[in-house]
Amino acid sequence: MQQCRQGHQASPTLVQRLLHEAGYSLQGNAKTVEGNQHPDRDAQFRHIHDTVTGYTSAGDPVVSVDCKKKELVGQYKNGGKQWRPAGDPEQVKVHDFLGEQGKAIPYGVYDLGANTGWVSVGVDHETAAFAVNTLRSWWNTVGATAYPHTTRLLITADSGGANGNRRRTWKTELAALADETGLEISVCHLPPGTSKWNKIEHRLFSQITRNWRGRPPTSHETIINLIGATTTTTGLSVTAHLDTDTYPTGVKISDQQMKELPITRNDWHGEWNYSLHPTHDTPEPD
Repeated sequence: MQQCRQGHQASPTLVQRLLHEAGYSLQGNAKTVEGNQHPDRDAQFRHIHDTVTGYTSAGDPVVSVDCKKKELVGQYKNGGKQWRPAGDPEQVKVHDFLGEQGKAIPYGVYDLGANTGWVSVGVDHETAAFAVNTLRSWWNTVGATAYPHTTRLLITADSGGANGNRRRTWKTELAALADETGLEISVCHLPPGTSKWNKIEHRLFSQITRNWRGRPPTSHETIINLIGATTTTTGLSVTAHLDTDTYPTGVKISDQQMKELPITRNDWHGEWNYSLHPTHDTPEPD
């Protein structure tokens, strides 16, 4: 029993009962606050919806891109559970430290129209060059065959990370890709603080996480196989491959290089919506 300043005695049990009667309960924190919301947030979502609809109606490709959480490669704990013989859990290391096998950096491309995913698992750094090289791999391996007559590609992306709307390297790498493919590459960024609404998050990455839950990422091969085995009842299929290239950080793009970019910014929030144009004709295939 404890005595309050007014001389009354009250036990923790009594206080708990009174709080319950007053409508209180023990509750954890709820992740609902997304920071300062931009006044044009909802309007940007409408703009993205209308732009995506225009592309898909015309039969042109629309992809959602992002980087999944980096993973340490080795006998490390992975969240979730899997079916195993009773009393025989998977044995993993007590501490998570970067080991000899390094890390895995999964960057994904989700094709909204085809309901397919392409994931490059990098081993170096999450950079704009790595992100765009994943797009390049997807286009050269899958996209060009699936959309043989298209002249344009729409990308929806977060406003942060390797594909952030303020990253100069992201735009210069996309300009190079536009030149290589002959595609007009347009980008619509989700407003800041809204990454959880990115289509790739709940249509691809959440399914990958569900598929490999409780399975330690013992090797890059294991990670590739688990990602590639991801399917859903709605027909999702995923291709995964290992990207062992190196991607240096700290690459600087000058103001002059930015001025020379073949970029057109949309009248509606040009910092979020823009297009990179090819400057050379792409040769016709033999």
